Amino acid sequence: MPSEFPGLRFAIIGCGGIIAPSHIRALKQIPDAAIAAMCDINAATGAPRAAEAGCPFFTDHRELLAKIKPDVVSICTPHPFHAPIAVDGFAAGAHVLTEKPMSIEVAEADRMIAAADAAGKILAVNFQQRFRPLVERAKSIVDNGEIGSLVRVLVVEPWLRTFAYYKLSAWRGTWAGEGSAVLLNQSPHTLDLLCHLAGEPKKVWGWIRTLYHQIECEDTFQAMLEYPNGAPGYITSSTGEAGAPGRIQIVGDRGAIELTGDTLTQYRFTPSLKEHLRTNREPFGQPASSVETVTLPGDAGGHLAVYKDLVAAIAEGRQPRTNGREGLMSLELANAITLSSFAERAVTAPLDRAEYKALLQDLIAGRRKL
Repeated sequence: MPSEFPGLRFAIIGCGGIIAPSHIRALKQIPDAAIAAMCDINAATGAPRAAEAGCPFFTDHRELLAKIKPDVVSICTPHPFHAPIAVDGFAAGAHVLTEKPMSIEVAEADRMIAAADAAGKILAVNFQQRFRPLVERAKSIVDNGEIGSLVRVLVVEPWLRTFAYYKLSAWRGTWAGEGSAVLLNQSPHTLDLLCHLAGEPKKVWGWIRTLYHQIECEDTFQAMLEYPNGAPGYITSSTGEAGAPGRIQIVGDRGAIELTGDTLTQYRFTPSLKEHLRTNREPFGQPASSVETVTLPGDAGGHLAVYKDLVAAIAEGRQPRTNGREGLMSLELANAITLSSFAERAVTAPLDRAEYKALLQDLIAGRRKL
């Protein structure tokens, strides 16, 4: 049932969900893209959106794939369905863009990446905040070596949610419904930016708790991190916290950066910390430093940038900036924090897939609880 549209034909699966309108708006702004079909198991919410977009509606994504044969599948369903729908999409010959997190566990994410590779198709993850001007500037500073080797990272990110939020859908805050709570719903963007800018830690000490909400999963977490060069890190987040804004702070041997809202502060050390520690003759001497602060407002990481990059990647035969292997990093960190908390010990990367799968199955079955 393919149309004669010369550009890319997209299918949105999970079109009745909260995030789907952001995808629809983005696709409408891309000249070389068309929404060919939509799907949702809930016809009451999904069918009106398909009707408004003027495209066919399905309640079974496999039927959509067989009849429409889209070029790209955009997955907007709850987290546990990302992996099976993505694998079906690749089998049907489509590229796939999935909402974050790419899956609820690393083993399933591995399966998605393998399926994309086997089909010769692209797997992209919707980490749109990487396209914010502030983040792009920070990434260039790190990649250009301006802060030098890693010394420390600190991330604090409040994600206030009320009791009413968790009542929006029965799957929220449940192990079966989303595989975690603040770690896999609110914090994936923050974890992704941490991995994007500082790299992946090699060791994680995690702590998760349910302190504020009546949900199965965690509403608060913290973790200590150790990076390959021995540098320490710390991250904390909660859906029960408000007030002070979140921030990402990365300190290096030659300087540091701090991201808060739309503001980037860059510090430069002269000489480098290593040289200063070794050569300065003053017991409490500080290196000379300069500070530059810039404000780079953007669209807070809109979906349009992700879609533009994906369309270009397909046309150019390259990987998108937020490809599957990039998307795996934050999921591996989130799973590591959870596993460490329950095991009450540090866990190392790469994460033991079988151990985490067994824990998640126990949590879903109610055999283990927070």
